[in-house]
Amino acid sequence: MAKPVKPSLTPSPTFKQTAIFMIPGGKEAGIEFTYKYRERDEFKEFLDSLSGSDDVPAPQKIDVIMDIASGWDLDEPFDRANVEKMLQKYMASAEAAIQTYIAELTGTGPRTKN
Repeated sequence: MAKPVKPSLTPSPTFKQTAIFMIPGGKEAGIEFTYKYRERDEFKEFLDSLSGSDDVPAPQKIDVIMDIASGWDLDEPFDRANVEKMLQKYMASAEAAIQTYIAELTGTGPRTKN
């Protein structure tokens, strides 16, 4: 098992993580997002803004993704039009991106052994 890293009291303003989702044909796909770090109070405000939003309309999901991320590893630029295109083509991608962000900030994301 790899030795844990020592946390910094001044975390990086961004971090990268891959959001995994299913695409038609039963295949798994992943997009590595560059997510924006939030401190506890900012994160609570973010979560409060999502409450009661189980069936969020696509335009709001685009807003959420634009708010939580600043980039991705796709060939196309990370912008509103391409995020909308991603949501149109891969419906599960928005939920995966948002849930991955929440899991990473709360420490409930997957742990890997090196």
